[in-house]
Amino acid sequence: MFTGIITAQGTVRQVTPIGGGQDMRMVIATPAGWLEGAAIGASIACSGCCLTAISYQGDAFTVEASAETLSKTTLGGWGEGKKINLERALKLGDELGGHVVSGHVDGLGKLEGVRQENGSLRLTFSVGKELARFIAAKGSVTIDGVSLTVNETEGETFGVNIIPHTAEVTTLGALKPGDAVHIEIDMLARYVARLREYGA
Repeated sequence: MFTGIITAQGTVRQVTPIGGGQDMRMVIATPAGWLEGAAIGASIACSGCCLTAISYQGDAFTVEASAETLSKTTLGGWGEGKKINLERALKLGDELGGHVVSGHVDGLGKLEGVRQENGSLRLTFSVGKELARFIAAKGSVTIDGVSLTVNETEGETFGVNIIPHTAEVTTLGALKPGDAVHIEIDMLARYVARLREYGA
């Protein structure tokens, strides 16, 4: 489990096709000391996608992504030099600063627009109908691993604001219209929808 509070930005150092070219192995570099205490098999959220660290090389770790993961995320388009958001798994006793995040990508969204709004940036995203029904004004959503509050929704679009700090310490500040992002819906919204579906 994660909180959606990004603690570092990593850089994809190496990408290697495996499994007959259907799967992918990546080496991801991190800031010095960020991996201290991390064990083999640790879960690390990479721009919101929970991946398992299979080895460490100093201040870098290696992960593998299956064809299924590549088909549901943007990972298949990642290359050397790609900047990604990183968060290590939540430990008992850690501060829950964002909201409960599983690291399971529900689908992709697309950045439709960016504009300056006072001191922050207003970002507008579109998602498919299957995800839009789970996103509510003043609810939580995770975008590329970042826990955010939804400002408003309209059909299959929704808006969020990010403050300068968030723009600086995550990859969200560098997004351009048309960019695809990972979307994880709020876990509570998922269960409420399931209960309504069965009339509980």
